[in-house]
Amino acid sequence: MLMHEEISRSNGWRLERTAPSLPESHRTILIAPGAGFWRKLLAFSGPGYLVAVGYMDPGNWATDLAGGSGFGYTLLSVILLSNLMAILLQALCARLGIATQRDLAQACHDHYSQPISLALWLLCELAICACDLAEVIGSAIALNLLCITALDVLAVLYLQNKGFRYIEALVVVLILTIGGCFLFEVIFSNPNLRDVFGGFLPSSEIVRNRDMLYIAIGILGATVMPHNLYLHSSVVQTRNYEQTSAGKSEAIKFATIDSSVALMFALFINAAILIVAAATFHSHSQRGVAEIQDAYKLLSPMLGVPIASALFAFALLASGQNSTLTGTLAGQIVMEGFLNIRLRPWLRRLITRLVAIVPAVFTAAFFGTSGTAKLLLLSQVILSLQLSFAVVPLILFTSDRRKMGEFVSPRWLQMLAWITAAAIILVNGKYLCDWAGISAWIGRAL
Repeated sequence: MLMHEEISRSNGWRLERTAPSLPESHRTILIAPGAGFWRKLLAFSGPGYLVAVGYMDPGNWATDLAGGSGFGYTLLSVILLSNLMAILLQALCARLGIATQRDLAQACHDHYSQPISLALWLLCELAICACDLAEVIGSAIALNLLCITALDVLAVLYLQNKGFRYIEALVVVLILTIGGCFLFEVIFSNPNLRDVFGGFLPSSEIVRNRDMLYIAIGILGATVMPHNLYLHSSVVQTRNYEQTSAGKSEAIKFATIDSSVALMFALFINAAILIVAAATFHSHSQRGVAEIQDAYKLLSPMLGVPIASALFAFALLASGQNSTLTGTLAGQIVMEGFLNIRLRPWLRRLITRLVAIVPAVFTAAFFGTSGTAKLLLLSQVILSLQLSFAVVPLILFTSDRRKMGEFVSPRWLQMLAWITAAAIILVNGKYLCDWAGISAWIGRAL
């Protein structure tokens, strides 16, 4: 036992790696060694789109609608900065998974003591439940039927048996569906392009205005989701590339391109939702439209386009089902990685879904649709508050040469990563101080 621990610590890990992440899909997609650039890029493409799904789920819709209707185009800068943070962090996830053959959950389990690992697992489960809550509410609003969201379990079970490529293909089709719907919505809403481009410039008002900061944090949590970091570090290991220095270096390069391109689609969709809300509601003094149901009812009458509301609902349904599909995988990865417990996907999903449905049903029963809208926004703020507990270990691991070897993050990447982590911690800390009244107390003291 002592010799085992000494071997483990010599490579930077407290414990040796055991089973691979997602064992049923691990290294099942062959990468032809002699293939050209475009053929390899196509072969590596897929994991990034699974990750991008989480950046356009119903939680994003709630925060983007509230931001666009309440504050016009101002919060476009938050969407842009959040997306850039996401591109950086997802690149680190790919680097970790390929270099160490561990996903982030396994890395935390193999590095930290059992109590710390358990605490990180509980925080991640809380984030997954908050995310799942948004997907339950979003899909329920789209169909007025909560039970339809159980279809994701059957889809994952069926497609995993068919092959991991089928899951990726379904996700890409649904992303294209959402993007196509919102392309038409943007055209119908006819936004002021000058105001749109101006919205991508950061404003200090976002930090000063408490209501705007609350939505901004919700946008951050809805964009850079904690469980996506665990998901990406696992699904990049589905590719069967050469297990050499050159093979891993190439895999990191193509995985980074894949996730960066996919997240640019997510940027377009999130920005499009906010732009439509700003052009349709804010510009017509309808600044209280934060509920998805209200947006659905008002889109067609205000735009004068009968199909606008139908496109909105169809895109929402695709978004909710897409997100629950990848959420099932993320939940499986987190539980297996942290606890080394393997449950059947349907049982793992049932537990998470029940935890998410209870507050949704309770809120809908006692507070109505406006209550569920507030709960949807709150769930995204919770995601943001949990984010640091995934980001900091990720940066620590990828900056450790003993763990990463020659694939350790270069200095410039480490610096950008720590700046990103500091920004997330400071913004969340500012909101918590405002919420607790500490900021006002400090202001009076000064």
